[in-house]
Amino acid sequence: MFLVPFLMPEGSVPELSGRANTFDYYNEDSWGNQEHREGSKIGHNQSAHGGTFAWSELNPYYAFVYAFGDLNCHQKFERSWAINGNQMPVCARDVGIFFGLALGGWWFSRKGLNRWTIRDTFLTLFPDDRITPLYTNDRRLMAMFTIGILFCLPVVLDGGIQAISNYESVNPLRVMTGIPFGFIIGWYFSASLSSRPDRFGLDAGLVQLPAGAVLRTHDNTESE
Repeated sequence: MFLVPFLMPEGSVPELSGRANTFDYYNEDSWGNQEHREGSKIGHNQSAHGGTFAWSELNPYYAFVYAFGDLNCHQKFERSWAINGNQMPVCARDVGIFFGLALGGWWFSRKGLNRWTIRDTFLTLFPDDRITPLYTNDRRLMAMFTIGILFCLPVVLDGGIQAISNYESVNPLRVMTGIPFGFIIGWYFSASLSSRPDRFGLDAGLVQLPAGAVLRTHDNTESE
């Protein structure tokens, strides 16, 4: 993400502005390289922003990185950073999201434990003595949802207000709000992949939970 624009010849990537979830800069005839109206929410007159760009003409590694950015990000130049005169493959907010995603996955790999269900596995990033009340009062699922909302709130507010008003965020803030959003995604997916009942021989009674709580299965559901 940072290395590719740094290694490419200076000025190889012009100012971009595309759409998310589609390829806009595959070749010189792609949508992003057309002469769109300036000032619109997506796209611009590419000829007025440094000329055309086609990631399919790059070497395989560079092409993969910019294709990934093309598919996943709007790549608005005013919301992106440039390195060595080359616009980065993704915008500043996505930089924060991907950093948070990696951080969340890494942190779970260091601290997370398999506790059969997703919610119990998710909560293992907290010390057992801190989450004991969640088990004595059976608030685990609510706690997981609350944590998710809190981590998503910064990006929802910053991006949402920007989408419905004249407010325009700044790149450092986009990064900072993207990090917790990416972190919670990495945390949740790590917990989802790590919650493995088969590791307990499908015996829920072997799962050690805080406060002496015990998982029991009834008709293929888990409860305490």
